[in-house]
Amino acid sequence: MKVINLHQDEKNTILLAVENNRHAQHQIYTKFSPKMLSVCRQYIKDLQQAEDVMITAFMKVFSSLKNFEHKGSFEGWIRRIMINECISFIRVQKQVKFIEDETFFEERHNDIESKFSVDDIQFLIDSLPDGYKMIFNLYAIEGYKHQEIAEMLGINEGTSKSQLSHARKMLQNQINKLKNYQNGTE
Repeated sequence: MKVINLHQDEKNTILLAVENNRHAQHQIYTKFSPKMLSVCRQYIKDLQQAEDVMITAFMKVFSSLKNFEHKGSFEGWIRRIMINECISFIRVQKQVKFIEDETFFEERHNDIESKFSVDDIQFLIDSLPDGYKMIFNLYAIEGYKHQEIAEMLGINEGTSKSQLSHARKMLQNQINKLKNYQNGTE
């Protein structure tokens, strides 16, 4: 069995995967699945559902691989498919509604102190309403601009901004409660 180093020969591995070479597809899956599961988990609270969505998205990755133009990051291309699949899953499962609210507050918040674990932070994000969580993840984690988010979700740009503002406010309140609890003042 020939081992292909994905880091050195990513383009050839992709070309082999386009031709349905299972070994090449397995290498791509093995390399990217841990990161992509994390992406899916950001949007979907239940780990098993996140895994199911990731697997479905990887099927789309492999069926669309011939469309990858080798421009830009391959990982970024896969990530975008994962995010779109997560959004589709959430829409089907929960019928997420966004409140059309053009008012928003641009607030600056301090960075979360390092004493919070990744699990604590994920728990706080998971507790957000689905619409807030989706927009918070797309903006704060993935780095999309409000105009891009609005186009992806079929909402107004102002709605994206207001949902993010509300999400940040809720997270700040939850962080303050968690700090007070940990300090024994609540």
